[in-house]
Amino acid sequence: MLINTKSDGHVHTRLCHHASGEMEEYVRAAISKGLEELIFLEHLECGIHYPEDTWLSEEDFVVYQREGQRLRQVYGDRIFIGIGVEVGYNPKQVPAILDFLKQYPWDRVGLSFHYYEIKGHHYNVVSRRKFNLEPLGKHGVERVISDYFSTLLEAVSLLPATVLCHLDAVLRHHPEVQFNAAHQRQIREIFQAMREKGMALEVNTSGFSHRGEQYPAQPILEEAIALGVPLVAGSDAHRPGEVGRFFERLG
Repeated sequence: MLINTKSDGHVHTRLCHHASGEMEEYVRAAISKGLEELIFLEHLECGIHYPEDTWLSEEDFVVYQREGQRLRQVYGDRIFIGIGVEVGYNPKQVPAILDFLKQYPWDRVGLSFHYYEIKGHHYNVVSRRKFNLEPLGKHGVERVISDYFSTLLEAVSLLPATVLCHLDAVLRHHPEVQFNAAHQRQIREIFQAMREKGMALEVNTSGFSHRGEQYPAQPILEEAIALGVPLVAGSDAHRPGEVGRFFERLG
Protein backbone atom coordinates (compact mmCIF):
# COMPACT_ATOMS: atom_id res chain seq x y z
CA MET A 1 0.00 0.00 0.00
CA LEU A 2 1.39 3.40 -0.97
CA ILE A 3 1.18 5.15 2.39
CA ASN A 4 3.54 6.86 4.82
CA THR A 5 3.42 4.89 8.08
CA LYS A 6 5.83 7.32 9.75
CA SER A 7 2.98 9.82 9.92
CA ASP A 8 -0.08 9.54 12.15
CA GLY A 9 -2.50 12.10 10.79
CA HIS A 10 -5.49 11.65 13.11
CA VAL A 11 -5.34 11.79 16.91
CA HIS A 12 -7.64 13.26 19.58
CA THR A 13 -7.05 14.36 23.17
CA ARG A 14 -9.08 15.12 26.29
CA LEU A 15 -10.09 18.42 24.65
CA CYS A 16 -12.74 16.64 22.56
CA HIS A 17 -14.54 15.46 25.74
CA HIS A 18 -14.54 11.77 24.76
CA ALA A 19 -10.80 10.99 24.71
CA SER A 20 -8.11 11.09 27.39
CA GLY A 21 -4.59 12.39 27.69
CA GLU A 22 -2.81 15.69 27.18
CA MET A 23 -1.43 16.78 23.82
CA GLU A 24 2.13 16.43 25.10
CA GLU A 25 1.51 12.78 26.01
CA TYR A 26 0.55 12.07 22.40
CA VAL A 27 3.68 13.77 21.12
CA ARG A 28 5.88 11.73 23.43
CA ALA A 29 4.10 8.53 22.41
CA ALA A 30 4.66 9.33 18.74
CA ILE A 31 8.36 9.99 19.30
CA SER A 32 8.74 6.77 21.27
CA LYS A 33 7.24 4.84 18.34
CA GLY A 34 9.62 6.38 15.84
CA LEU A 35 7.07 8.53 14.02
CA GLU A 36 8.26 11.53 12.06
CA GLU A 37 4.93 13.35 11.99
CA LEU A 38 1.92 13.65 14.28
CA ILE A 39 -1.19 15.60 13.33
CA PHE A 40 -3.83 16.42 15.90
CA LEU A 41 -7.29 16.38 14.34
CA GLU A 42 -9.68 17.69 16.96
CA HIS A 43 -13.44 17.77 16.41
CA LEU A 44 -15.44 20.73 15.14
CA GLU A 45 -19.24 20.49 15.05
CA CYS A 46 -21.70 23.32 14.38
CA GLY A 47 -25.41 23.37 15.19
CA ILE A 48 -25.61 19.80 16.47
CA HIS A 49 -28.36 18.92 18.97
CA TYR A 50 -27.06 15.96 20.94
CA PRO A 51 -27.14 14.94 24.65
CA GLU A 52 -23.40 15.46 25.08
CA ASP A 53 -20.63 17.51 23.48
CA THR A 54 -18.11 15.26 21.74
CA TRP A 55 -16.30 18.19 20.16
CA LEU A 56 -14.32 21.27 21.16
CA SER A 57 -15.82 24.55 22.28
CA GLU A 58 -14.45 27.84 20.98
CA GLU A 59 -12.51 28.19 24.24
CA ASP A 60 -11.10 24.68 23.79
CA PHE A 61 -9.82 25.61 20.34
CA VAL A 62 -7.94 28.59 21.80
CA VAL A 63 -6.22 26.26 24.29
CA TYR A 64 -5.60 23.72 21.53
CA GLN A 65 -3.89 26.20 19.24
CA ARG A 66 -1.78 27.71 22.01
CA GLU A 67 -0.60 24.33 23.30
CA GLY A 68 0.11 23.13 19.79
CA GLN A 69 2.45 26.07 19.20
CA ARG A 70 4.23 25.44 22.51
CA LEU A 71 4.77 21.78 21.68
CA ARG A 72 6.23 22.71 18.31
CA GLN A 73 8.83 24.84 20.05
CA VAL A 74 9.71 22.08 22.52
CA TYR A 75 9.66 19.03 20.23
CA GLY A 76 9.96 20.49 16.74
CA ASP A 77 13.52 19.22 16.28
CA ARG A 78 12.36 15.63 16.85
CA ILE A 79 8.96 15.42 15.13
CA PHE A 80 6.67 17.53 12.97
CA ILE A 81 3.56 18.46 14.94
CA GLY A 82 0.51 19.37 12.89
CA ILE A 83 -2.52 21.23 14.20
CA GLY A 84 -5.59 20.10 12.31
CA VAL A 85 -9.35 19.92 12.62
CA GLU A 86 -11.86 17.17 11.89
CA VAL A 87 -14.90 18.98 10.55
CA GLY A 88 -18.18 17.22 11.15
CA TYR A 89 -20.36 18.26 8.25
CA ASN A 90 -23.76 19.79 8.95
CA PRO A 91 -25.53 20.84 5.71
CA LYS A 92 -27.43 23.57 7.57
CA GLN A 93 -24.28 25.18 8.99
CA VAL A 94 -21.97 25.63 6.00
CA PRO A 95 -21.45 29.41 6.47
CA ALA A 96 -20.68 28.93 10.19
CA ILE A 97 -18.21 26.13 9.40
CA LEU A 98 -16.44 28.18 6.76
CA ASP A 99 -16.25 31.21 9.04
CA PHE A 100 -14.73 29.16 11.84
CA LEU A 101 -12.13 27.53 9.60
CA LYS A 102 -10.86 30.99 8.62
CA GLN A 103 -10.00 31.82 12.24
CA TYR A 104 -6.90 29.64 12.39
CA PRO A 105 -4.21 28.24 10.09
CA TRP A 106 -4.68 24.47 9.77
CA ASP A 107 -2.12 21.86 8.79
CA ARG A 108 -4.93 19.47 7.90
CA VAL A 109 -8.68 19.79 7.50
CA GLY A 110 -10.30 16.40 7.88
CA LEU A 111 -13.88 15.79 6.81
CA SER A 112 -16.37 13.50 8.51
CA PHE A 113 -20.13 13.19 9.02
CA HIS A 114 -21.12 11.90 12.44
CA TYR A 115 -24.53 13.36 13.22
CA TYR A 116 -27.63 12.52 11.18
CA GLU A 117 -30.71 14.64 11.74
CA ILE A 118 -34.22 13.20 12.17
CA LYS A 119 -37.04 15.61 13.05
CA GLY A 120 -34.75 18.20 14.59
CA HIS A 121 -32.66 15.76 16.63
CA HIS A 122 -29.21 14.47 15.77
CA TYR A 123 -28.05 10.85 16.11
CA ASN A 124 -24.48 9.61 15.96
CA VAL A 125 -24.08 7.24 13.01
CA VAL A 126 -20.87 5.70 14.36
CA SER A 127 -22.17 5.06 17.88
CA ARG A 128 -22.96 1.69 19.43
CA ARG A 129 -25.48 3.20 21.85
CA LYS A 130 -29.07 2.09 21.69
CA PHE A 131 -30.46 5.64 21.72
CA ASN A 132 -28.62 6.22 18.43
CA LEU A 133 -29.02 2.85 16.73
CA GLU A 134 -32.78 2.41 17.29
CA PRO A 135 -33.96 5.70 15.72
CA LEU A 136 -31.52 5.34 12.84
CA GLY A 137 -32.67 1.76 12.24
CA LYS A 138 -36.32 2.77 12.26
CA HIS A 139 -35.57 5.57 9.84
CA GLY A 140 -34.14 2.94 7.48
CA VAL A 141 -30.61 1.58 7.34
CA GLU A 142 -30.34 1.77 3.56
CA ARG A 143 -31.73 5.31 3.59
CA VAL A 144 -29.32 6.50 6.28
CA ILE A 145 -26.35 5.03 4.42
CA SER A 146 -27.45 6.61 1.14
CA ASP A 147 -27.96 9.99 2.82
CA TYR A 148 -24.59 9.64 4.52
CA PHE A 149 -22.74 9.22 1.23
CA SER A 150 -24.71 11.90 -0.60
CA THR A 151 -24.02 14.33 2.24
CA LEU A 152 -20.31 13.51 2.19
CA LEU A 153 -20.25 14.18 -1.54
CA GLU A 154 -21.83 17.59 -0.92
CA ALA A 155 -19.28 18.29 1.81
CA VAL A 156 -16.35 17.41 -0.45
CA SER A 157 -17.63 19.97 -2.92
CA LEU A 158 -18.32 22.78 -0.44
CA LEU A 159 -15.61 22.59 2.23
CA PRO A 160 -11.85 23.23 1.96
CA ALA A 161 -11.06 19.78 3.35
CA THR A 162 -7.80 18.01 2.55
CA VAL A 163 -8.56 14.51 3.91
CA LEU A 164 -11.71 12.38 4.09
CA CYS A 165 -11.91 10.44 7.36
CA HIS A 166 -13.24 6.91 8.11
CA LEU A 167 -15.34 6.79 4.94
CA ASP A 168 -17.30 3.57 5.53
CA ALA A 169 -17.80 3.73 9.31
CA VAL A 170 -21.48 4.68 8.98
CA LEU A 171 -23.73 2.47 11.16
CA ARG A 172 -20.71 0.29 11.89
CA HIS A 173 -22.45 -1.15 14.96
CA HIS A 174 -25.82 -1.83 13.34
CA PRO A 175 -26.45 -5.52 12.52
CA GLU A 176 -28.21 -4.71 9.23
CA VAL A 177 -25.54 -2.51 7.69
CA GLN A 178 -24.68 -3.51 4.14
CA PHE A 179 -23.56 -1.46 1.15
CA ASN A 180 -25.52 -2.12 -2.04
CA ALA A 181 -24.69 -1.30 -5.65
CA ALA A 182 -26.16 2.20 -5.35
CA HIS A 183 -23.96 2.91 -2.34
CA GLN A 184 -20.91 1.70 -4.25
CA ARG A 185 -21.73 4.15 -7.05
CA GLN A 186 -21.98 6.94 -4.49
CA ILE A 187 -18.55 6.05 -3.11
CA ARG A 188 -17.13 6.17 -6.64
CA GLU A 189 -18.62 9.64 -7.13
CA ILE A 190 -17.02 10.78 -3.88
CA PHE A 191 -13.63 9.51 -5.03
CA GLN A 192 -13.98 11.27 -8.37
CA ALA A 193 -14.78 14.55 -6.62
CA MET A 194 -11.86 14.04 -4.23
CA ARG A 195 -9.45 13.40 -7.08
CA GLU A 196 -10.51 16.63 -8.77
CA LYS A 197 -9.77 18.55 -5.55
CA GLY A 198 -6.54 16.73 -4.78
CA MET A 199 -8.07 15.43 -1.56
CA ALA A 200 -6.61 12.41 0.24
CA LEU A 201 -8.41 9.40 1.69
CA GLU A 202 -7.62 8.43 5.25
CA VAL A 203 -6.77 4.82 6.03
CA ASN A 204 -8.09 4.74 9.57
CA THR A 205 -6.54 1.94 11.61
CA SER A 206 -9.09 2.14 14.43
CA GLY A 207 -11.04 -0.24 12.22
CA PHE A 208 -8.71 -3.09 13.21
CA SER A 209 -10.06 -2.77 16.76
CA HIS A 210 -13.69 -2.39 15.70
CA ARG A 211 -13.96 -4.98 12.92
CA GLY A 212 -10.56 -6.52 12.21
CA GLU A 213 -9.97 -4.36 9.13
CA GLN A 214 -9.10 -0.73 8.49
CA TYR A 215 -11.59 1.91 7.39
CA PRO A 216 -12.35 1.84 4.55
CA ALA A 217 -12.55 -1.84 3.65
CA GLN A 218 -10.00 -3.30 1.24
CA PRO A 219 -12.21 -3.31 -1.90
CA ILE A 220 -13.02 0.38 -1.36
CA LEU A 221 -9.35 1.15 -0.79
CA GLU A 222 -8.41 -0.61 -4.01
CA GLU A 223 -10.94 1.44 -5.95
CA ALA A 224 -9.55 4.65 -4.47
CA ILE A 225 -6.04 3.65 -5.50
CA ALA A 226 -7.22 2.75 -9.01
CA LEU A 227 -8.83 6.17 -9.34
CA GLY A 228 -5.66 7.93 -8.23
CA VAL A 229 -6.84 9.11 -4.81
CA PRO A 230 -3.83 9.58 -2.46
CA LEU A 231 -3.83 7.80 0.91
CA VAL A 232 -2.78 8.96 4.39
CA ALA A 233 -2.62 6.97 7.62
CA GLY A 234 -4.50 7.85 10.81
CA SER A 235 -4.88 5.92 14.05
CA ASP A 236 -7.89 7.91 15.32
CA ALA A 237 -6.20 7.57 18.71
CA HIS A 238 -8.27 8.55 21.75
CA ARG A 239 -5.53 7.60 24.21
CA PRO A 240 -1.78 8.24 23.94
CA GLY A 241 -1.05 4.51 23.76
CA GLU A 242 -3.10 4.24 20.57
CA VAL A 243 -0.85 6.53 18.52
CA GLY A 244 0.34 4.68 15.42
CA ARG A 245 -1.71 1.60 16.34
CA PHE A 246 -1.71 -1.21 13.75
CA PHE A 247 0.43 0.80 11.33
CA GLU A 248 2.56 -2.31 10.78
CA ARG A 249 -0.45 -3.83 8.99
CA LEU A 250 -0.45 -1.10 6.35
CA GLY A 251 2.76 -2.14 4.63
